Amino acid sequence: MQTDAVAAMVQQWGRQRPDLDASPMLVVGRMFRLTDAFDRKLRAPFAEAGLGNGDFDVLAALRRCGEASLSAGELSRTVLVTTGAITKRVDRLEERGLVERTVADEDARGRRIALTAEGAALTDRLIAAHLENQRRLLEPLGKEEREQLGELLAKLTAAQED
Repeated sequence: MQTDAVAAMVQQWGRQRPDLDASPMLVVGRMFRLTDAFDRKLRAPFAEAGLGNGDFDVLAALRRCGEASLSAGELSRTVLVTTGAITKRVDRLEERGLVERTVADEDARGRRIALTAEGAALTDRLIAAHLENQRRLLEPLGKEEREQLGELLAKLTAAQED
């Protein structure tokens, strides 16, 4: 067993409560620690660009849709946050000139959100840096290990979304 803080906790539980199987902590505990570590290491480019938590998610969702615009509801489903959170993020991004709102063709009460040219350029620059940072974080794993881990995480994710 690899010795790290999580393994030490599992060993301690084994001594204090040998009747319990604490081994799930080896996966879940490490996933939490890894998520926190990755989050800290991946935020820097966004913070340097003056983006708050989640702002890049909105920019990236809009950039992935190409030339189209999205409603707040569509963005909410894509980014997996409430429409209220989307509205706050879009307000900040619009204030910076990175997105713009237009009246929806299908309903004059609705608004469509799209990237500005400046927003698209910033998103393109940041996604390149973001993907390079992700690649660096995964360097300890070989290609087959990354693929296997991706498949295992997809399996766990699917089981939680049922």
